[in-house]
Amino acid sequence: MTSRTELRQLIRHRRQQLSHQQQQQAAQALAERVCQWSGLEDCQHIALYLSNDGELDTWPLIHALWQRQKHVYLPLLHPFTSGHLIFQHFLPNTPMRHNQFGIPEPDWSCPDLMPVAQLDLIATPLVAFDAKGNRLGMGGGFYDRTLANFAGQSADGRARLMGLAHDCQQVDAIPTEAWDVPLPAICTPRQIFLP
Repeated sequence: MTSRTELRQLIRHRRQQLSHQQQQQAAQALAERVCQWSGLEDCQHIALYLSNDGELDTWPLIHALWQRQKHVYLPLLHPFTSGHLIFQHFLPNTPMRHNQFGIPEPDWSCPDLMPVAQLDLIATPLVAFDAKGNRLGMGGGFYDRTLANFAGQSADGRARLMGLAHDCQQVDAIPTEAWDVPLPAICTPRQIFLP
């Protein structure tokens, strides 16, 4: 069995090999797939992220959600609770800065923060996933810690967590740890997995 570290390196390399055109096509296909998902209709407050390190580009999806009058939120490194994330409302004119990892995030604005429990859907990045909804992240544990007490599904069974990934990021099985938060939905340019 491949270790988590080896799997992370293998899949990160795989997605970094995608051409610019393949990335653009995948990003557009993913935006269309999410917008066609029946669960999106009930979601008004949606957390996304800005892509980094070959992750699937979320900009087409962000623009599509804005056009549908959805509220988009981006993660920020929590300023007081190390290793956690908070989510802030994101608009076209939101001032941005780079965090300690060089990833763009909104400038801190207390009135624009949204408690995790009040978000209708949180889309997470991932390095690899399997058909059972297991997710392998970058290894920092930010999403796992932040979402540890967040119900992945609503009372009516609708997914509240969704991983976003290229199709090439799917593997047969992810070696899991006790702290891993499985995903009730994973969307790729080709399909939505609902394990």
